Formats: sequence, structure tokens, C-alpha cells
Amino acid sequence: MSAFLQVKDLKIHFPTDDGLVKSVDGLTFDLERGKTLGIVGESGSGKSVTSLGILGLHKGKGANISGEIWLDGEELVGASQEHVRGLRGKKMAMIFQDPLSSMHPFYTVGDQIIEAYRIHNKVTKAVAKKHAIDMLGRVGIPEPQRRVDSYPHEFSGGMRQRAMIAMALSCDPELLIADEPTTALDVTVQAQILDLMVDLQREFNSALIIITHDLGVVAELSDDILVMYAGKCIEYGSADDIFYRPEHPYTWGLLGSMPRLDREPTERLLPIKGSPPSLINVPPGCAFHPRCPYAERTGGKAKSEVPDLLQTQGGHLVRCHMDRTERRELWENEIKPLLETQ
Repeated sequence: MSAFLQVKDLKIHFPTDDGLVKSVDGLTFDLERGKTLGIVGESGSGKSVTSLGILGLHKGKGANISGEIWLDGEELVGASQEHVRGLRGKKMAMIFQDPLSSMHPFYTVGDQIIEAYRIHNKVTKAVAKKHAIDMLGRVGIPEPQRRVDSYPHEFSGGMRQRAMIAMALSCDPELLIADEPTTALDVTVQAQILDLMVDLQREFNSALIIITHDLGVVAELSDDILVMYAGKCIEYGSADDIFYRPEHPYTWGLLGSMPRLDREPTERLLPIKGSPPSLINVPPGCAFHPRCPYAERTGGKAKSEVPDLLQTQGGHLVRCHMDRTERRELWENEIKPLLETQ
């Protein structure tokens, strides 16, 4: 049986005056109903472009899109804009990074949820308003009967994010994409929002994609994790694989730069040296090689050949020229002990 969402060799390139921006460059992954996929990577790695591509929001915007996106047996890359627009809201929905700029400032929060609901359901405005109040209550907004008539700027950041979740879930979508859902929220509100998303996912049995630069956010939530760098998947595996048996030096770097709350810190964080590459001038060979402390161990391959995404064991995939035995030894003998002293 095929997965609910299948992305196959997805490429999303943007022609610009400076050159071709290869934001997503050959991405492949599957997602089942009721499962959560975390997509992680630094800013500019192609995470958000991927999510907008799945929703069809690059169509008609000058992007060169190729590959396949299958949602419940329907192919979306070749589908018309009108058809994909009809699927948004009902079949798939998105929680955007910044609810203040994603919600319309001139309309009440209730009106915006009502509009989203009535597009896909032939009901009266009164019935839709009752549904909006119910959704606001379910996402934990106090006094939803009163707050349904508030404007976005009258909500706090956490409340706006809850309202955005209520809007996204108003039509019971089967695929929910959350793009940096906890950015700019304090830690306690972050935890509440993430718990809320998990509870609602269980209730609706929806497929969930969480996009973030923060491995801590996906640690508890994700069944599988996809690590992106320069528009490509460089490591993919179960949450246990990525946290306890990671094999890519970039993933090691992400883990080293993640604050630990389960013990007293004794050292500074271990940042990844350098900056993410330009997506117009991606380095030849392995895109990570200019920042990789182990690039010299590949006999020059890292600088000249793009590594394949190869399976190491089970469903664990890694894109690296280093020999697997060498990667395992580095992790066990050098990286893991170093991270445990943080």
C-alpha cells in the first residue's frame, strides 16, 4: 500500500537575475497517516520552500518545478492551480511561521475561520460561527464566544498561533504542515502548542510535517526526521536513528549546537563553523564539504563528487562519502563523548 504523501525527486528552482536558485534539489520522502515527519536544517536549506511546494503555492510564481507529489493517490505537480486550491484547507493545510502576517489584520479571527470553513462546507454563517467558536475553544483560547470577534492584533503571540491552528484544522485536513510553529514563543507556550498539535493529530489521525531549525522541537514529536542541507536530504531516519545513531557530520553539528536541559551544561555549545552556502553557487561535490572537519578523509571525493543518498540499515539514509565504518567509529569514539560533556 502506498503512503498517504509521497514526494519523489522534487526540484523547485527559481530563475533570478543572478542565476538559478536551487532551493529544493531532488527531494524524496514518504509520510503515512497518523505519523509525524520532522524536517530540520538551518535557514536557507529549503525546508519552507518544500512545504509551500507541497501546497502548490509556487505555481504561477515563476518557479521551475519538477518531480512528483502524490497526496492520497493524486499527483499535484501536474495538477491545475484550481484543483490544488480546492484541496487546500480540506485535504491539506498549513500553520505558518508568523501568524500576525499570515492573518488578515482587517478581519476578525472568527471571520477568517468562518471563511475557511464555508469554502469547503455548504453551511450558513451562523453554523460556521458556532464551529469557529468550538475550534477556538478546542485549541485552548479562553472565552471563545467573546474572542471570536477579536482582531489578530488583540491576541498575544501564543494566542495567535492557537488561532492559526484552529483555522488550519477547521476542515479536518488529512495533511497538516507546521512551518516553525513555535518561533518567537516563550518556552512554556512552545510546549503547550506542541502538545496541542500532537493531541489534535491523534484525534484527526492526520499526517503531520513539522519544519524547524530546532532539533529539540522534533525530538519528542517526530516518528522520522529528514535533515536538509543546500536543498537536498543529507540524512533521513527514525528519531532514534538521528538522535542516537547519526551518521552525517552536519547532523552531528546540529546536535552539538542544541542546548541540553537534561543536565548541567559544562561547556559552551559546539556551533557548526562557517555559513550555509548560496543556493545559486552551491559548492561542487558534497555541498557541506567547505564546513566539514572530515572532508579530507574522502580522498578528494567530497570536493568533486556529489555523494548519493545511500541506505545504511533499516530505513536510515545518509549522503556522505566517508566509509560507514569510519563514520560509526567517529560517532562512538569522538562525537558522542564530546556531546555528552556539554
